[in-house]
Amino acid sequence: MNNSHDETTFTAQLDDRRDAELLPVVDLDRDPQTVGRELDEVCREVGFFQIIGHGIDTQIADPAWDTARRFFDLSLAEKLTVERPSASYPYGYIPMGMEALSKSLGSRGPGDLKEIFNIGPVDEPTHELIEGESDAYSPNLWPEMLPELRETWTAYYRSMLGLSGRLLSLFARGLDLPPAFFDDKIQRSTSALRAINYTAPDGDPQPGQLRAGAHTDYGILTILRQEPSAGGLEVRDENAGEWVGIPSIDGAFVVNIGDLMARWTNDRWNSTLHRVVNPPVAERAGSRRQSMPFFFNADFGAVIECLPTCVEPGEQPRYEPVVAGPHLLSKFAKTVG
Repeated sequence: MNNSHDETTFTAQLDDRRDAELLPVVDLDRDPQTVGRELDEVCREVGFFQIIGHGIDTQIADPAWDTARRFFDLSLAEKLTVERPSASYPYGYIPMGMEALSKSLGSRGPGDLKEIFNIGPVDEPTHELIEGESDAYSPNLWPEMLPELRETWTAYYRSMLGLSGRLLSLFARGLDLPPAFFDDKIQRSTSALRAINYTAPDGDPQPGQLRAGAHTDYGILTILRQEPSAGGLEVRDENAGEWVGIPSIDGAFVVNIGDLMARWTNDRWNSTLHRVVNPPVAERAGSRRQSMPFFFNADFGAVIECLPTCVEPGEQPRYEPVVAGPHLLSKFAKTVG
């Protein structure tokens, strides 16, 4: 993830594209107050953007990406050695078709055309766990035949935690809150890192079956590295009533707001529907796609309730407070079989 490109270079890649209007590129390496205001504007519109100036070194990002690819290249028997032991277990390998993201929104569609490897926190908790929190600290399942995956993913997970904290500080500025407002709510974040492999399909999908069904993310925010050459990720533009593709920009991460952040901001910010569509029939042979989303969550016991700057005098919040951890686990449970 080379971070040396300037904003003009990235913007030039998006000239004359409808996508650029929907998905701005935000350079984090500028005045924090300016960036915060820009993020507020972006998140009010669509809740998706790409970031440069993020400071994540290629020496951390690339090995994690490469070992994910090597994991998916293992035989199915080897990958199944780290299969999650039950449908409710949050980490490990999930074979093709065993997750259906659209179910999180009540759909009854078929399983998604993807296979997954998940991990959770890489450091042991040093605090007393509350009820249900031990599930989020379930042991990660590391493949013995690929020991370097644990090292590369641990480093990448920690770097994503740091970037997420930086984004939360910028979010606070955009919401007219002190820069450290969120700090005491994310110190024990039970976040998750996953790699997703969308293989070239062998045959026709079932009716309504996609690589990833339409869904919103559940937590605070998601930081995504996507395949540099394979498309398919789309965002719903509700104003235009259409789906818009998200271009892959060298060195950038895609960031989107999750349901809990939308709830926190009283829907001032949008948690936007997105999906990964199937490749055209003529392009199936070379259509393998990999992505690595980092799902950043608040502390398991953090209470998510309307922020003081997101409700007008005399108005009432749209949502009752919820506890972050149980909310996320209930969403996850709906998507896996």
